[in-house]
Formats: sequence, structure tokens, C-alpha cells
Amino acid sequence: MLAAGEALKANIKVLGKSILPFSEQLKYLASLVAKRFFTKKMKSYTPNFKLAFEHLCVHTGEQDEVQKHLNLDDWHMEPSRMTLYRFGITSSSSVWYELAYCEAKGRIKKGDRIWQIQFGSGFKCNSAVLRAIRTIDPTKEKNPWLNEIDEFPIRFSN
Repeated sequence: MLAAGEALKANIKVLGKSILPFSEQLKYLASLVAKRFFTKKMKSYTPNFKLAFEHLCVHTGEQDEVQKHLNLDDWHMEPSRMTLYRFGITSSSSVWYELAYCEAKGRIKKGDRIWQIQFGSGFKCNSAVLRAIRTIDPTKEKNPWLNEIDEFPIRFSN
């Protein structure tokens, strides 16, 4: 988990400059300055990536840690959890099943931004940033979820 966190952090540092709203970049920079000059114990600000993306497709093997560190809600993590439930861990390809889940649920609208976060061996973290060029009509697309999408999400008891 530590290696995954460090790989994601390095990935976000590069990606954040390109996709985060200026206000989030400024808050992050201010937290770094405050940490450097005032208190070393202060935790750096975690940018709100929900302001940059409508949908996140997170590798099924690291979903709990990513949710915690990026302050994501259950709605954003639902595609990852349901993909893990239905298909298991399919390596980095899980993010494509997650995107298909969002499409089958009718969530993808023209202009939506999607962040796919994959983890690999070594330990690597890769991101793909997508923008929907059209609204997806789930009834007109081939999709691995369509025959049973109404059964999801599955509710798990604690």
C-alpha cells in the first residue's frame, strides 16, 4: 500500500498542474508553504479532484486507499466496487469495465471528464484523462453490464 500511495502521489503531482482548478492548486501551494515555514506536523492539503472530474475509474485492487486519500465518496467508488464484485481483479483493464459501468448507468454526459487510475507492477501508477464527446445512451451501446445493470449497485453489509 505504501508503494501504491507514493506512486499515486508522484502521478498526481504531474497531473494536478494540468487538470486542477487554479483555486485548488493555490490551496495546495499555500499548505506546502505553511508546512515548510510554520509547522512541519501539518498535513498537506489534498486537492478536491471532484472539481476536476465527474467520474473516476480506480483500479479495483487499491480502491479503499485511493478513496481515503482523495476524499472520494461512495458514488465515485461504486464503479470500482461493482467491477471488483462482478469481474474480480482484472489488473489495469478494470478501469474499462468501470467506464462501461458508468455508461450503462447513464452517467456519462457530453463534456464529462473521466480520470482512470491504474496500478501496475514495479510499482507503477498510470492515469488516463478522458472527455466524453457525446452523451452515452446506455440502451444503444454494446456493454458488458447491460443485461444486469439494474441489479447494481449491490449493497454490502458491514
